[in-house]
Amino acid sequence: MNFWLLVVVKVLVVAGAVMLPGALLVIFGELKISAHMQSRIGPYFAGGRFGWAQPLADGLKFMQKEDLVPAAADARVYRLAPYIVLISTVAIYVIIPFGPDLTARDLDLGVFFLLAVSSLSTLGVLMAGWSSGNKYSLMGGLRAAAQLIAYELPMVLAVVAVAVQAGTLSLGGIVQAQAHTELFGANIHLPYLITGQLLGFLIFTTASLAELARIPFDMPIAESELTMGYLTEYSGLRFTMFFLGEYAGMVAFTAIAATLYLGGWWLPGLSPEAGYMNVVGPIVLVTKVLLLSFLFIWFRWTWPRLREDQLQTLAWKWLIPLSLANIVGTALFKVIM
Repeated sequence: MNFWLLVVVKVLVVAGAVMLPGALLVIFGELKISAHMQSRIGPYFAGGRFGWAQPLADGLKFMQKEDLVPAAADARVYRLAPYIVLISTVAIYVIIPFGPDLTARDLDLGVFFLLAVSSLSTLGVLMAGWSSGNKYSLMGGLRAAAQLIAYELPMVLAVVAVAVQAGTLSLGGIVQAQAHTELFGANIHLPYLITGQLLGFLIFTTASLAELARIPFDMPIAESELTMGYLTEYSGLRFTMFFLGEYAGMVAFTAIAATLYLGGWWLPGLSPEAGYMNVVGPIVLVTKVLLLSFLFIWFRWTWPRLREDQLQTLAWKWLIPLSLANIVGTALFKVIM
């Protein structure tokens, strides 16, 4: 098959079979979990008793709304911004291993690819904020850029520590490394969360929340200050793409966290070389993703929003020094182990 045709097919399969169902499931989970935390019923009309079709109904509602472009906006950049954000999210799914042989593209430099394409969302957010011709949108875009730049550094450094411990930059190789871990000469096969990367996991998940601009790091949107920040002027399908991109990004980042720190598709006690892992592996990974997604939802509905100075202080004065210390500790642990 032609190379580019194969790439397009893989991207469509990943988007249709993994990203979209995962995002819709997490949206429904957030609706129900947040309702329970606030002693509300939550959606229960669309889809029967449990309201399972509410995310689909919301999507259809937004698609029917008029797609408006403000008169003062840069129309071409304004229309392109949602696609940049969504494409950067789809590209992450391409390298996530769901089993020993279930990866759309297993790259030797998968970690570099991950960090590079996840940064593209910053460009899309800046484009949306600047092109809208709205001062609130511009302020939201600038806040988002400052936040994403600040928290990408600790995220990168946290992932570097994992690469040092695993001895590879391939996500599939990192899963295999966790499945064959030797701790002080003993064959103790445990995920990196337990064997030296607890601090890295906490840094990565914190930075992921900031990358997604979710509470307590939602300063780029901050309804009480900026209306909806860089999303203020968007409507219809383009707003839906931003909305979908947030939840698809949450699934992607939790899948990466599960792969780097929780063993990905592998579970302790199971042989990573067994043929059945191509069937069991996706179930294991999806379960871990759902657990981490629950934590992200829990954080959103229980923590207050940080001030801008607190947000930047957390990144530059705490997370970055801690991530550097984690790399040094991992290197020493690697030598001793």
